[in-house]
Amino acid sequence: QVQLVESGGGLVQTGDSLRLSCAHSGRTFSDSAMGWFRQAPGKEREFVAAINWSGGRTSYADSVKGRFTISRDNVRNTLYLQMNSLEPADTAVYYCAAAQSFGVVVQARNYGDWGQGTQVTVSS
Repeated sequence: QVQLVESGGGLVQTGDSLRLSCAHSGRTFSDSAMGWFRQAPGKEREFVAAINWSGGRTSYADSVKGRFTISRDNVRNTLYLQMNSLEPADTAVYYCAAAQSFGVVVQARNYGDWGQGTQVTVSS
């Protein structure tokens, strides 16, 4: 059973930066593709970024490309999301997810394990 625990969310102002972390346990971390998703109030969960098992391949939603960076540390079993130039539209609960794949997984339905989420609020 995989456990995923996100941290690093908070309340920031427009233009600020945050780094989210997701601690992974319960299965070999490097066997998993990882992703970040977010859900704003009244909206469906949406894809943010994904990374393959080694960290060598990534994919981003157009809305965050150039501002967010996904990375992973396979020694510390941790996934990261560096978020720069934050905007009010980035306000959401951010979830990390794990998939049993060696590729880049962008569809939420292909992820089998999810964290509990961490709130990010960007004020204008």
